[in-house]
Amino acid sequence: MYKKVILENNIPVVMDLTRDTRSLCMGIWVKTGSRNETSKKFGIAHFLEHMFFKGTDKRSAKDIAVEIDSLGGELNAFTSRENTAFFIKVLDEHIEKAIELLTDIFMNSVFPGNEIRKEKGVISEEIKSVEDTPEDYIHDLFNETAWKDSGLAHPVLGSEDIIATFTEQDLVEYVEDYYGAKNIVVACSGNFEEEGMIEKLNRTIGTMQRISSPAQEPCPEFIPGINIIPKELSAVQLCLGVKGLPQASEDRYCMHLLNTILGAGFSSRLFQEIREKRGFAYSVGSFNVSYLDTGVWTVYTGTDRKHVSEVVEIITDQLKGLPETLTAGELQRAKNQLKGSLILALESTGSKMSNIAKQEIYYGKYFSPEDIIRAVESVTLEDLIELSRRLVRNNDFALTAFGPVKEKELRDSLRSSA
Repeated sequence: MYKKVILENNIPVVMDLTRDTRSLCMGIWVKTGSRNETSKKFGIAHFLEHMFFKGTDKRSAKDIAVEIDSLGGELNAFTSRENTAFFIKVLDEHIEKAIELLTDIFMNSVFPGNEIRKEKGVISEEIKSVEDTPEDYIHDLFNETAWKDSGLAHPVLGSEDIIATFTEQDLVEYVEDYYGAKNIVVACSGNFEEEGMIEKLNRTIGTMQRISSPAQEPCPEFIPGINIIPKELSAVQLCLGVKGLPQASEDRYCMHLLNTILGAGFSSRLFQEIREKRGFAYSVGSFNVSYLDTGVWTVYTGTDRKHVSEVVEIITDQLKGLPETLTAGELQRAKNQLKGSLILALESTGSKMSNIAKQEIYYGKYFSPEDIIRAVESVTLEDLIELSRRLVRNNDFALTAFGPVKEKELRDSLRSSA
């Protein structure tokens, strides 16, 4: 059962009460991420997220770790390009302790200099781990290609040289600028008593009076083009994409269905054409990433350098051929697949918590699973054809390749499929 309540300081609390579970998952979401950073502070949103676990006025970092383990729960956080979330998951018998622990970390964290120094080393290793994993690193490289100088272009983790400059004052200023009550959403899912939950939240995060009015970044421009990063690897990593749709687009369910047909799952066109028929790749698929004001629809794969040209041609031919080749049978299979994945994804309290938080952030309203299923079912073949034509009509592809490949090969491949 869904409900929304506004705390005394106007922070919205979205709740999904589920009596047939013994757990609770609660998250505090802040509407800020790496796209809000200045060029001199790339990576600070993610760095700050780490520092929230390094101690508060009354708990050390070890105290926090021991306490959550003693509850048999999970305490974690993540940073994306537009949001930062802190969440806790425990048995319902530990709700009061969970709320106190999570809000203490969120409201009362301190950033000791010795912990800042240590965390710089930790995140440096995290960055190296990504850069040493080509199938992960290619996505950061692709964002640099597609979004150029906008906030969406740089990696969430930042860069080692900039992170090395962070100070306690930098962290405090970022909190003051972005962690105000107007920028926060609380989400809860699981087995709890609503009245008690709201009372506890009003005594803790509901007392926060910090005001912040961060400037909204202008809508970034999607930049078509080719970017090659040569490196001696055993395979060439490829990302090819077109401009997609923003989160709240009325065509978002049509977009999900179109993506399902193109590259989501074993029966998708790309998987069948590139892996099953030709054996050119182990992993291949497409995904759409939507932001507040824009989006990108991307295909990823890794292949031997001798197959690069043919793989790029297959991908672009599949994209451009969608309007003339989509069928009612594919649409129905995609609907069944999408409905199943949507419902299965909401089986856990953590997934439900994340879902209702994002709905509040991007739509300001709640869509039930039944609402979503009806919206998926309402998409017609004509809708799919029109959207596919709109997305690829100008051949405005952004293409990034990481590995042993020459630019001429890729330009010739794009040209031959034009």
